[in-house]
Amino acid sequence: MTQTVKDLVERRSVRAYRPEQIKEEQLAEILEAGKYAASGMGRQPVKMVVLQDAETIAALSAMNAAIMGADIDPFYGAPTVIVVLADRTVPTHYADGCLTMGNLMNAAHAVGVDSCWIHRATEEFDSPEGKALLQQWGITGDYEGIGHCILGYRSGEYPQAAPRKEDMVVRV
Repeated sequence: MTQTVKDLVERRSVRAYRPEQIKEEQLAEILEAGKYAASGMGRQPVKMVVLQDAETIAALSAMNAAIMGADIDPFYGAPTVIVVLADRTVPTHYADGCLTMGNLMNAAHAVGVDSCWIHRATEEFDSPEGKALLQQWGITGDYEGIGHCILGYRSGEYPQAAPRKEDMVVRV
């Protein structure tokens, strides 16, 4: 098995993080992989917003938890959050954003960083509060929140894979 396939097979979503920040070199590699995600007709409609400021992450976490109707930290204490947004004017924007999320998570695993995809970004950035954040960050246009890629170093055991379903592959 090649190292790439091994990384793809072994990556897991991690839901408990130590507070230490990831290394800048690791973040740079992860973001580089995100920039090279496939996109429909090469349009590259995705923006990645890197958050490492605890106050901003806490505010976004609170927004996310409110959408769930829960009083928890949906980011599990991760010290880095990459918000993936995609330009709604591009027909393939959602798929393109999802491919970026996949590249980010797989690259994180390859460089020794743990990750998890956290949903509800669409609701966050469709809200007045979310639109104000986009404006504050200098992002103009009609962007949909695709997801949050949380990054950090796990605290605890590495999750085990669930058994794969027998009928996932159909050969014709």
